[in-house]
Amino acid sequence: MMVQDAAREALLYDCVGDTVQCNTCERRCLIPVGMLGFCATRRNIGGRLYTLVYGNISSISANPIEKKPFFHFHPGTTALTIGTWSCNFDCPWCQNFDISKSPHRVGQGQQLSPAAFVALVRKYGCQGTSVSFNEPTLLFEYALDIFDLARKEGYYNTYVTNGYMTGDALAILAAHGLDAMNIDIKGGAEEVRRFCAADVEVVWRNAAWAKAHGVWVELTTLLVPGINDAEDGLRRIASRIRLELGADVPWHVTGYYPAYKFGHEAHVPPTPLGTLIRAREVGVAEGLKFVYVGNVPGHPYENTYCPSCQQTLVERCGFRVTRYNITSEKRCPNCAEEIPLVSTAVPQTGG
Repeated sequence: MMVQDAAREALLYDCVGDTVQCNTCERRCLIPVGMLGFCATRRNIGGRLYTLVYGNISSISANPIEKKPFFHFHPGTTALTIGTWSCNFDCPWCQNFDISKSPHRVGQGQQLSPAAFVALVRKYGCQGTSVSFNEPTLLFEYALDIFDLARKEGYYNTYVTNGYMTGDALAILAAHGLDAMNIDIKGGAEEVRRFCAADVEVVWRNAAWAKAHGVWVELTTLLVPGINDAEDGLRRIASRIRLELGADVPWHVTGYYPAYKFGHEAHVPPTPLGTLIRAREVGVAEGLKFVYVGNVPGHPYENTYCPSCQQTLVERCGFRVTRYNITSEKRCPNCAEEIPLVSTAVPQTGG
């Protein structure tokens, strides 16, 4: 597959002479003729900006929505999930580094039209779409086209993202049918600046905008030992979620496994279970109603509990919903507490 097969003029850019400024993510790269932006998926060709990954898919699979993770958005359903190559962050612990840290493979994936993708959603009996695996903002133009088609057929659309798109890009995604985002909160300002070369305020801004404009938001923090697992930092994140987004917004604190530079060079060990449990306790103490421990299959803190009476409402094992006990009115059957949830039907549960 040649790069030019996936090339298409980008939607969001400005021209400064022959140089172009990409306005898809907040890096806003200034790109001279013939050169690539930071993510290596956008090139200045003759004074115009082109995406090199339109419909160029590195990975595709039908995933439980819980894998994203979304725990309060259509639980028990399946989303056909795609990704491409590369990333606009440079996290040295990347858990999907085989595709997100492979800019040299841009253009080498399977070429898939939006119509063909949505046909696969139908073929595999999925209820929605997800752009994930690597940073979905890199597939911006393609996502708009699949979201338009998917929405017409009644499917939901989701992003699993670092949240670093521009405000204009986010507004356009929402207008084209983005229903839900799981956004990575990778740490505090210093950690994100040092390890991701990014401004975490952009991420918080986009999370708040999405929630205010009807896009379902869940947050994830991958806890990396010695980097973002200090209790005071976790407390600041939890407090900010409550104050800026709301106590109902789910927060997933998930376990890291050695990978990429932190696996081969720094040798940072896996996240201890005790760290994850402490992070959950911090979130609950700060007033968050739904804090989940992730990457620990079968742990009771994967379950959803009523924040009022503590009854088990949704029981999970890994990515399977094994018991669902929320009323059709989205309330706890024991105390009638309203549970924030996007769901069209009670899902079928696994055995």
